[in-house]
Amino acid sequence: MKTNIVKIFLGAAVAFTTVSCEDFLTVSPVDRIDSSQFFANENDLLLYANGMLNGHLPSESTIGLGDAYCDLVATKTSTDYYRPGIWDPTKQGGWAVSDWRSVRRANNMIQNMVRCKDVVSPEVYNHYEGVARFWRAYFYYAKVKNFGNVPWVDHVLDTDDAILYAPRDDREFVMSKVLEDLNFACKNCLGTSTYTAGRTGINKWVALAFKSRVCLFEGTYRKYHTVNPSTNEPWNNNYESSEDFLREAAAASEELIRDSGYTLYKTSDPSTAFRTIFTSMDPETTNEVIWARECANGDLNVLNELTWNFNSSTYGQQYSPTKNLVNMFLKLDGTPITDEGQISLPDEFANRDWRLIQTVHGPGHTYVTNSGETRLKSINFTYTFTGYAFIKWSMEREENYSKGNAENSLPIFRLAEVLLNYAEAKAELGEMTKEIWDQTVGALRERAGVKNIYPGDAGYVEDPWLKNYYASSPIALSNTMLEIRRERATELIMEMGLRVDDLYRWKLGNLIVDRGTDNQGWKGIYLTADDYKNGFEFNGYTYSGWTSTSATSYKIGTSTSDQNFSLSEGDHGYLTYNYKLEWDDKRYVHPIPTTALTLNPNLGQNYGW
Repeated sequence: MKTNIVKIFLGAAVAFTTVSCEDFLTVSPVDRIDSSQFFANENDLLLYANGMLNGHLPSESTIGLGDAYCDLVATKTSTDYYRPGIWDPTKQGGWAVSDWRSVRRANNMIQNMVRCKDVVSPEVYNHYEGVARFWRAYFYYAKVKNFGNVPWVDHVLDTDDAILYAPRDDREFVMSKVLEDLNFACKNCLGTSTYTAGRTGINKWVALAFKSRVCLFEGTYRKYHTVNPSTNEPWNNNYESSEDFLREAAAASEELIRDSGYTLYKTSDPSTAFRTIFTSMDPETTNEVIWARECANGDLNVLNELTWNFNSSTYGQQYSPTKNLVNMFLKLDGTPITDEGQISLPDEFANRDWRLIQTVHGPGHTYVTNSGETRLKSINFTYTFTGYAFIKWSMEREENYSKGNAENSLPIFRLAEVLLNYAEAKAELGEMTKEIWDQTVGALRERAGVKNIYPGDAGYVEDPWLKNYYASSPIALSNTMLEIRRERATELIMEMGLRVDDLYRWKLGNLIVDRGTDNQGWKGIYLTADDYKNGFEFNGYTYSGWTSTSATSYKIGTSTSDQNFSLSEGDHGYLTYNYKLEWDDKRYVHPIPTTALTLNPNLGQNYGW
């Protein structure tokens, strides 16, 4: 297996229990080599870049559990951010010294690597500057998503720097600087095999994939939100416009699709190909993964806990797919389901998009016992709150269900997302064509065994359920836009928190609360009156006895208080896990923490908080 994971000391952090405003972005690097003696040659650049990679690679929970608190996933309890009457600035984090140290490290590299400018080739020098600027853009994008307006810092600060006590910079200025960094990285980072081997390092294609994601987010955010949520004032448009960001998203996507050599992973069996992307140890098993967190047994011994999270009644949040997610998947003939999926669970998977049964536990799915026997896998109602269970990331061996030793590598960027970014950017710009559709959404559907039907063609069937689901959109949605949104859900759910990002940029945060039940809770499987009375069979197991809670049943009652189960129609209907949440538009950005405002009142608070 190829790998360029480097375990080194650079980027190590120390914990601060008390800090002052002077500490903000000024603390000396805690590298074991004095920075004044570093950056003398190419090896130093490589070591420092690998240190940032080792310290800031997205965690397994960010990659595989980032969508935990979205509209399409149920959890045992919700995050306090959406629970009624709980969140305020005193509970907010994300502004401590440790939360900004990564920006300082990127600036430290950019500022001090000039020492070796005459030692290495211009191509190598610019590549590593591009890597540093990629990371600075990466960190700032996360900060803008969380807080909106933030201070932009592009140099290593001294303790008396005026920026330490200055107001925050306007989001539009910060995102313009982020775009500058990404443009530099996309132009100068190298994309040859030396830099792409193992799919674990930063290179030209990683930078382009990230630019595609960032620019689509910001372009649509500005389009669907008429005001900057930090101030509740209209966008000033002193920098790039919404359209500018959408064009940048399309251009980055198109360049990667055209020049990178990455392809969609396909086999002759659409019922298994999709899940291979998420269960392979080697990111290069498919030619679709652009950047990954590599895991493996053996000498590397880098493992993850995602399988444990999805198969435990005690560990994690018992993350469960919802009926709304299942309803998103088309039939194999390219048409939507009817009657909102009011059929028994065993029948739901027949003639459906093959990604459904590779994302959600369905008929015929097996696992390997500790004794090596292959068995049909049951539904375990002690770790699903909807009757559905995720298998997308799950390594189906019993030994992985009780400890974190899964060895599958975890994609961070893959070509499928870039295709969808390209499709959406072109659709938002009014430039979608059948050719672009076939290259993007159509290609993904064909990979999943679904007939490709362009919304403008004969044979296309509108989906009234999907239209109703997105009815609260602040901008009217065409059938093309609705289908792109469907495709993002079915292709990308539980990847890098992209569903949460989608709802925020589309100004549909209310769906996190509504969930198709008018804020009653999460909607699960459909039980007919006969299912409720006599039970149903699934994978060779019988599920009944709905008056008690066990591995084969829920305790279904009439109470609609939180964390109780009920049926939407009394003795039949959708199983609902009752859990009320709270949403208002101030939540599109988090509050500035009270601790940060105490140190620097000039930061100001976000609107509504």
